[in-house]
Amino acid sequence: MLKMQTDSVKKSEAMALAATISTLLLIPEAAEAVKADLKDMKMAFVYSGVQYDQKAMLHAIKETLPGVPLIGNTSFTGVMTQEGFVSSDDGFVGIMSVSDPDMTVGVAGMAKQGSARETGHKVAEAALKNAGKTEAPAFFYMSAPSGEEEYYLKGITEVIGRVPFFGGSAADNAIAGEWLLYTDENVYADGISVAFFYTDKAFANVFTGAYRETTNVGVITKIVGDRTLAEINGIPALEQYRAWTGASAEDVKGGNLLAYAIQKPLGVKDPLGDLIAVRHPMNGNDDGSMNIGNNLAVGTAVIQLEGSVDEIIAAVGKTLKELEAKIGAPIAGLHLVHCGGRRAGIGDRINEVYDQVKAAVGDIPFLMEYTFGEYGYEDDGRNTCGGLMLSFTAFGK
Repeated sequence: MLKMQTDSVKKSEAMALAATISTLLLIPEAAEAVKADLKDMKMAFVYSGVQYDQKAMLHAIKETLPGVPLIGNTSFTGVMTQEGFVSSDDGFVGIMSVSDPDMTVGVAGMAKQGSARETGHKVAEAALKNAGKTEAPAFFYMSAPSGEEEYYLKGITEVIGRVPFFGGSAADNAIAGEWLLYTDENVYADGISVAFFYTDKAFANVFTGAYRETTNVGVITKIVGDRTLAEINGIPALEQYRAWTGASAEDVKGGNLLAYAIQKPLGVKDPLGDLIAVRHPMNGNDDGSMNIGNNLAVGTAVIQLEGSVDEIIAAVGKTLKELEAKIGAPIAGLHLVHCGGRRAGIGDRINEVYDQVKAAVGDIPFLMEYTFGEYGYEDDGRNTCGGLMLSFTAFGK
């Protein structure tokens, strides 16, 4: 089993994790730490701060890891590994590599070409080609910008069918649209990156908001576009939300709603009443509507959720325990997608999240990024995109 150490990384059959770093000059050292004692490296996840020249950063990594496909995106305010939470005004980067002689990985990415759905279709075909495969993978990873994730996913699904997936949306530090995603040395703000994994090793994902359900439920009766919630139960969405939560007019005005809703988000349910995903109200509009972080559909059941900061922090440890039980096999490494909104709500208590992770996983290597959208799959096989969620993935040995 690979173990994470401050200055070095040891061997694992399946996965290794480099030390995080906070200056661009040290990026080759982080890549070298991943490379040391690791054979049959198939790909590497890379998450970084928007402060960097991303192409220069990726070039530095590629010089140390020649021939190893890279994939990832910018992360909100930092990353977390066995070293702890790493953040710096000068930037940060975390690298996690996957190594297994029996695994095949097809990595592909491209800037948006035509519609998001068309681009998803094209990138899936490219990933199959790069893997040298014609059949669907065992599971796949996706990174995209916030806004059209569901359409990228639909395009991929047209090519490979419904295959379990995980990942998250690129983020920046101020919701300023500065996020970037990348594959190898190609960097783009609007597009998609994917990695198709072919393996018989165990894999599991837990996709959850871990919020408590309230008794405040309704039906979406009007939307504008894909992501503007206009009415719930036939009345303006903000009016219904305020009645449910006790929020003041100031609490839900404009961008104030973004922070307020972290502890009181909405959830959407399937026809059987099971919670599908969390929906993050982002902006309160003058006409009584609210902008939401993911796609909506008229006729969908919606419920108000709630969770204190204490509960949001504790959810990390609980979710990791669920993941351990779900995979039912020894874990080689963990890829952890944590919502950037939850991260913002946690604030300076982020080290408590690290404590939760360490208590749950011990020395198992992990890399946590902070995103503006999270992706995972449900137990019924449905792939879903959400907000204010955790998408925790385990790779078996």
